[in-house]
Amino acid sequence: MNAMPAAQPDPMAPLRREWTRLTPAQRISRWLVWLVCAAAVLWAVRSIDIIPEFLEDAPEQMADLLVRMWPPDIAHYYPAVHEALIETLHIATLGTVFCFTLAVPLALLAARNICTIRPLNTLAQLGLVASRSVNSLVWALLFVAIFGPGAAAGVFAIAFRSVGFVGKLLSEALEETSHGPREALRASGASWGAEMLKGVWPQVQPAFWGIALFRWDINVRESAVLGLVGAGGIGLVLDDAINFFQWERVATVLLAILAVVLLAELVVTRIRARLI
Repeated sequence: MNAMPAAQPDPMAPLRREWTRLTPAQRISRWLVWLVCAAAVLWAVRSIDIIPEFLEDAPEQMADLLVRMWPPDIAHYYPAVHEALIETLHIATLGTVFCFTLAVPLALLAARNICTIRPLNTLAQLGLVASRSVNSLVWALLFVAIFGPGAAAGVFAIAFRSVGFVGKLLSEALEETSHGPREALRASGASWGAEMLKGVWPQVQPAFWGIALFRWDINVRESAVLGLVGAGGIGLVLDDAINFFQWERVATVLLAILAVVLLAELVVTRIRARLI
């Protein structure tokens, strides 16, 4: 007697939806959410005092500004824009390096499987949240008041702004590591440093380099505007050109920033593909 052929699974089954009727409580909750969102938008629009005449005139003003910016003053690129652009890259690079010297200890303290002391976990996580909650321009204003105008304020602003981002991602990567290698090293009498170097670092190394490259790419973009508050970099040249209504030079600076951002994105993508 021949066996019956096995039934073939329906390939369209995962795509079919199962419709269920919402309960009255679910329908009321959904309408309440939409009502709260609409009320928040209306409240925001009323509180920021938008002037309709300015909105109507915005396209004309934008077109006039673009006409003034064309053609860009390419002769202005060297040496003023070029030197400021190099300084911007230095600010981003040094800020990223300095950031990791602060973020790595905080990440180790924030990771619950590395540091088992709960008050230290809470304190480290509070520091990471405080870093992320302050914008880079606000950090720049604070350090300009401390160090005075210049690139040093920009480096510290980039570093302190990046600590929360880097520390948060590193602590999550540390918490996802396997505990087996550490237990084996501890059983063989290895020190805590050897556990971190041989048992944890190989597991978090890809995440570490990925975070470092990604954060440097972000810092290149953020350091381009720190000069608007006196923290050095190409933002200072941009601010001067805007204040003196030199729109052709403004176009040159904006094109230079765009080129550097695109180049940084390409370099980071290539390096990340090789390392990870």
